[in-house]
Amino acid sequence: MTTSGVEQAARILHVLHVEDSELDHQLILAQLGRAGLRVELERLDAFAAVLAALDRPWDAIISDFNLPGFSGLQVLEAVKARQLATPFILVSGEIGEDTAVAAMRNGASDYLLKNNLNRLAPALLHAIEAAENERARAAADHELVKSKQRLHELAGHLQTSVELERAAIAREIHDDVGGSLTALKFDLAWIDRHAQEPEVRQRVAAALETVSSAIDASQRIMHNLRPAILEQGLVAALQWMTARFERRTGIEASLRVGDERLALPPGVPLVAYRTAQEALTNVSKHSQATKVGIELSLDSGVLTLEICDNGKGIAAGDLAKERSFGIRGLHERAATVGGWVDLSSTPGHGTSLILTVPLAQDAIDALDDATDFGKDIGNSIWGRA
Repeated sequence: MTTSGVEQAARILHVLHVEDSELDHQLILAQLGRAGLRVELERLDAFAAVLAALDRPWDAIISDFNLPGFSGLQVLEAVKARQLATPFILVSGEIGEDTAVAAMRNGASDYLLKNNLNRLAPALLHAIEAAENERARAAADHELVKSKQRLHELAGHLQTSVELERAAIAREIHDDVGGSLTALKFDLAWIDRHAQEPEVRQRVAAALETVSSAIDASQRIMHNLRPAILEQGLVAALQWMTARFERRTGIEASLRVGDERLALPPGVPLVAYRTAQEALTNVSKHSQATKVGIELSLDSGVLTLEICDNGKGIAAGDLAKERSFGIRGLHERAATVGGWVDLSSTPGHGTSLILTVPLAQDAIDALDDATDFGKDIGNSIWGRA
């Protein structure tokens, strides 16, 4: 007997016995007692009473097959209809092999013949232990799902908090740093106009150049923190990003848009923009690509953003990386608007990242239940970013 079986034997088991024969009831009670089990065995032989009894908690149900006006299989169906995890053991003197097999397929834990009850106690203990293990597994699965949901909610909250903080920092740079630098530039320009000494004018010109560079840097930082160009729409923002990326890196970049007048829900444009921004950043850092293409489309209520490059792809050694936080961050960001990210790559043949966001309810309903949201084909080298 297993440790769990010993524990079962030490406690009082509450068992419903569906049986019309008092003699058979006493035989089963005696058999369980001889096996050392402490059992409270309640006998019922009316179908209505059995159905009412199913509303109470039971450690197990032992049922005869042939009963007045109903059968053990009907009791089993009632147990299944109530979605009870109570172990069900069929005990009969007249059950055929086909019927027994059908009962097992229908959810019965075991079946025995009345002329051979030696196996009843071990079968009962095994069935109860298996049911409790299954309940424990289901509870653990439920807790795991709840934990994952809480983690997703936390990740979404962190993403939102980060964007709010970025917006606040961008406003401070614009109002304080940007304003001060602009005022300083005007003062230097005034000095330049009124200075007579060549050395002073030379130093002022150098200072103006430094201030202009600082203003450009602050504007670039503000755009990265909170892209104001998004107020003109996602398409305009992607056009600006693509052109700027090509000028800055020398990598040929192209943008294809299916419809330039996209009406998108709040939050979606920023998620798409950040996804493209992260992808292009990592293309410039790691891919060794000479071309990158961005394609934005809206079809049947589903927004798709794809970024492809012709770089070196993902090396085999990078597929097993555990700290690929870049792509995980993209997954979590996409999840905040009900979307997901797919990443595919073949070493030497480039990398493709696709953001998919269902926008309309009918588009969500049309998705295949087997769709594995957010599962990338391999861990990305983009985790380095």
